[in-house]
Amino acid sequence: MNLLNRYILRETFSSCLLVTFVLFAILMSNQFAEILDDAATSQLPKDAVFAVLSLTSLQYITFLMPIGLFLGIMLALARFNRDSEMAAMASCGVGPARLLGPISVLTVLLAVTVAWLALVRTPDASRQIEEIKVQAREDLEIGVLESGVFTSPDSGDTIVYAQDVAGDEIYDVFIEHKDGDRVIVILADRGERRQNEVDGQLTFVLYNGRRYEGIPGEESFRIIEFGEHGMPVRVDQPEEEQPVETKSVEALLTSSEPADRAELQWRLSAPFSLFVLALVAVPLSRSRPREGRYGRLGVGILVYIIYANMLNIARSMVEQEEVPQWLGMWWAHLLFGVIGLALLARESGWFVRSPVEVGT
Repeated sequence: MNLLNRYILRETFSSCLLVTFVLFAILMSNQFAEILDDAATSQLPKDAVFAVLSLTSLQYITFLMPIGLFLGIMLALARFNRDSEMAAMASCGVGPARLLGPISVLTVLLAVTVAWLALVRTPDASRQIEEIKVQAREDLEIGVLESGVFTSPDSGDTIVYAQDVAGDEIYDVFIEHKDGDRVIVILADRGERRQNEVDGQLTFVLYNGRRYEGIPGEESFRIIEFGEHGMPVRVDQPEEEQPVETKSVEALLTSSEPADRAELQWRLSAPFSLFVLALVAVPLSRSRPREGRYGRLGVGILVYIIYANMLNIARSMVEQEEVPQWLGMWWAHLLFGVIGLALLARESGWFVRSPVEVGT
């Protein structure tokens, strides 16, 4: 790689890094506020805030690298135009097509990184975040008992009341449990809340109390006095389908569900989009005389928004089985790739015919 190519590569990489960092800082500050809000409302354990934040950062980096490269190329080449470096390169025979050489090196390196993130790390991060949130929801449901407050850990079948609560220790306990027509009422001086770490089974171990069992309206009630009594509570956890973004590539490959197919193509699109965006950015960044310093940047942002929306539309079409699986989302990449080639050909003058000399 000659000196000029290294210079172009260095300037493009610096601009790409700057754009990605600025966008990352903006998005992460907003995400940090949302995570803190979840922790404040007990939807997320307070000791998991920074773990979730770091896992979320992987998702954002995967999303931001393509737009970072696209805008980074446009900013770097815009500076070349402003400082007349592009004109100097053109005088040496370095046109827009030649610029793709060093830019392609950067694109390949970023594409490999994005492929690893999109196919391996991001799904794993999404799965870990989901596990943390599910555990937080379960803890909230089976819950923290509060003094003087009636609590139902199993959606209404069991009601627990304790006059005083000190951690897992409870005092002056009242428990009512419904089992069909039968009702069980337990009064105890004190008790302990225990949860099995393996299966999540919640049990109240009660001491010095009475158990009343029978059918309301009938006289045959059983009354049992006890020194120690275990009261298991079945905590109903709704069966939730695994979010598609948490599934591994292997699971997506073996699935025939349209949503899984769409997710797989979406992940594969992430590294591929870098090449498409680089191809479009090079000719699009070439400014005209009297254009402002960043005259083409607004156009570039608009082009990226159109491209991103087309990818979302293509994904929706795959999910709804409106396009063949072999076509999938690739038509959107192909369309923008053709547009990029057409722009590059125009800026490079490939379609301009050389004047023909007519002999005398």
